Amino acid sequence: MTESPTPMAELSSDQLAAMWRGQAKWWHLGCYALIATAVTVVLLEGPGAHGRLPTVVLLVGIAVAYTVFGRRAIQREGTRYAVLYQLCAWACLLTVIVIDPGFESWLLFFCLFPQIWATFEKRSALIGTGLALAALFTAAVVPAADPVAEVPSALVSVVISFVLSASLGMFIHRIISEAEERAMVIDELRSTRAQLAAVERAHGVQDERSRLSREIHDTLAQGFTSVIALARAASSALDRDDVDKARERLAMIESTAVDNLAEARVIVAELTPGHLQSRTLVEALARLADTMTRETGIQVSSSVAGEPAPLGGNAEVVVLRCAQEALSNVRRHSGAQTAAVTLAYEPERIALEVIDDGSGFDPATASGFGLDGLRSRATELGGDVTIARGTPSGTRLVMELPR
Repeated sequence: MTESPTPMAELSSDQLAAMWRGQAKWWHLGCYALIATAVTVVLLEGPGAHGRLPTVVLLVGIAVAYTVFGRRAIQREGTRYAVLYQLCAWACLLTVIVIDPGFESWLLFFCLFPQIWATFEKRSALIGTGLALAALFTAAVVPAADPVAEVPSALVSVVISFVLSASLGMFIHRIISEAEERAMVIDELRSTRAQLAAVERAHGVQDERSRLSREIHDTLAQGFTSVIALARAASSALDRDDVDKARERLAMIESTAVDNLAEARVIVAELTPGHLQSRTLVEALARLADTMTRETGIQVSSSVAGEPAPLGGNAEVVVLRCAQEALSNVRRHSGAQTAAVTLAYEPERIALEVIDDGSGFDPATASGFGLDGLRSRATELGGDVTIARGTPSGTRLVMELPR
């Protein structure tokens, strides 16, 4: 069963764009407020020599151009809107400067110059600022009674205005560029984190499946093997009319089934293996040896070397599973009469040894799900499993784990 994908969080770049769109209303309000202020100043100053109605009309024309083109340019809907708005707005303003020299044109500089930087990229904004100042220089010098005399002051004003406007504009562009880069980096990090989380989930699922496979093989599968063997033995006893022997085997079947049921419940609950419930590892190995002896007739002994000490739940589970798998192989494949389980506690390691006097086999061919599972369990804890021929016959399996 696959998990439904988690809805991806909104991208940081999208959040940045949404923030800019939210700030656009303040640009709109500021532009209209400055135009309204300029119109109010014109009306309060009176008609003058040339009349002020054309000035008012041209200022209103700037407001109309902003409504039609400028708002869309501020919201980054296309460069063409920025070009059309700037051409219309500066044409109106330059005309006002020419026909009405007394107009306080500087009022509109506070919105027109920032709008250049808000609607164009850095290079285009620099060019646009230069062209606007060149046009202002021309509009201030050409109509003058003595153009040459006006050049120095107009040139100083243009240079200062360009430096200030360009410095402020480039600073703002740098902040915006850093914000955009940061948003892109955050988006990439989120994407990478989501991919890593998906990989970790997949690995987690695979690891859990492997764990459950090993648990089922080492407990339930071996238990069912015992039930089958005991059932066959009980059937043979009934064929011989040996009722007492049959009842003994049936009792062992019941005991094995109860143990397997407990193991199944423990696996589901992901708790400690049933053989270790309320028992030490040494007691669990002794019980396992006794059960093996009763079920199969193979004389299995259990012994301990060194001073027993708690190993931690996971290490004890691995040792117990190793003993279960080794004794299961002894029962099914070895034809042995005796087997011995020895658990050695050493300062730097613990070692579990299982030997039998059976027919043995070639260690080079020792493989299978159970043995592979044992090696995998030991490797996870930094240990190792070795299999060799016994002396003089049989098989010797040793698992070593660091303490």
